[in-house]
Amino acid sequence: MNAKRFLSTLTLLSVTLLSACGKAPEPPVSNDFAPLAEHYVRLVLALGEHDGSYVDAYYGPAEWPEQVKQSEKSAADIASAARTLQTQVTAEQLSDPMLRLRQHYLAKQLTALISHADTLASGSRAGFEQQAQALYDTSPPQHALSSFEPILQQLEQLVPGDGNLTERVVAYRQQFVIPQDKLQTVFEQAISECKARSASHLALPAHESFTLEFVQDKPWSGYNWFKGNAFSLIQINTERPIDISRAVDLGCHEGYPGHHAYNALLEQHLSKDLGWVEFSVYPLFSPQSLIAEGTANYGIEMAFPGEQKLAYERDVLYPLAGLDASKAADYDRFLKLLAQLSYAGNETARLYLNNEIDAEQFVALQQQYLLQSEAEARQRLRFVEAYGAYVINYNWGKDLVKAYIEQATTEDERWQRFITLLTTPRLPSSIDW
Repeated sequence: MNAKRFLSTLTLLSVTLLSACGKAPEPPVSNDFAPLAEHYVRLVLALGEHDGSYVDAYYGPAEWPEQVKQSEKSAADIASAARTLQTQVTAEQLSDPMLRLRQHYLAKQLTALISHADTLASGSRAGFEQQAQALYDTSPPQHALSSFEPILQQLEQLVPGDGNLTERVVAYRQQFVIPQDKLQTVFEQAISECKARSASHLALPAHESFTLEFVQDKPWSGYNWFKGNAFSLIQINTERPIDISRAVDLGCHEGYPGHHAYNALLEQHLSKDLGWVEFSVYPLFSPQSLIAEGTANYGIEMAFPGEQKLAYERDVLYPLAGLDASKAADYDRFLKLLAQLSYAGNETARLYLNNEIDAEQFVALQQQYLLQSEAEARQRLRFVEAYGAYVINYNWGKDLVKAYIEQATTEDERWQRFITLLTTPRLPSSIDW
């Protein structure tokens, strides 16, 4: 090991140890990956010129996007350059764990970039399995839709009313919708609680902040737009009714300890403290998204373990929204059953992306197996058409994160594992490194 790499290794190890204690790491030293990392960032920005959804966040040098735009690289040229860069990234054998994580991160992110660039160059959409493996570094499980029938039968017994099960579920959920004039108050309270619970375990940047905004006509229910310098714009889509359980869910997922905390901590620990420029850009269709969505969803359970979410909603949010808190326990039981249908959504996406069903069949299956209204099903269709196999990052991503974290036996150890995912360059295939 040469002196340059030895100093880099010492810095990396000290960052890992000090971040666990909430202390600021030492100033970064240069390392051999810097030019390769810059090239990677420029290729991500270049591909973003061909797909407006691709670059989810960027807070690197201000002049790079304009320089990249002026270069006018084709998607095919970007794919070719990325293949060359990937060869350079993987050429050296490394023994230091953190350097190997960085190398692995760049290599897998480049695999996803190449795949997406090839898709844009060819104009043909890849199938579900190909997207999952190439873009998200994983092979999610497959479930026959018939395997969800026992859960539907349990819901048949649980949900009262007339009509078929989907109609009854849609009607039942209406009584738990947050009134429009209460949305701001309820969400601000929920996010504040999510932050307080998370901040007792996470050493967040002192200047971190966010702005909350309500929008409509989006294919998603919530979105975190990370702007850099530990600041996020959190948007909540109000075109569909929002039930009371979504306040904590979205508050944790988009805010704390989810996307806002994840991006702020990556920016602080890797981009600023270590000078790893590759973490100044976030390509949406990449393995990083599985960790991002997985930690954001599992983060709900981290902040509200056991029955704490139910208790908080019943005692605080239900009264704040003017809803009947005596029904909170029954609704919580219903939602836990409904969550077991989540993977059915992966299967409808799989069938649609593999051209085995058309759009109307997709909508019908969403209504049958996810118990969604037609409007909800069509919103989900818009999501799958826009983001493809990205759907796996929410449930399969959560399950991978859960399996990693729950290897720990104490709350402190679980939080330390969670923090590790928020502050190191782990991906699905390196989550246990």
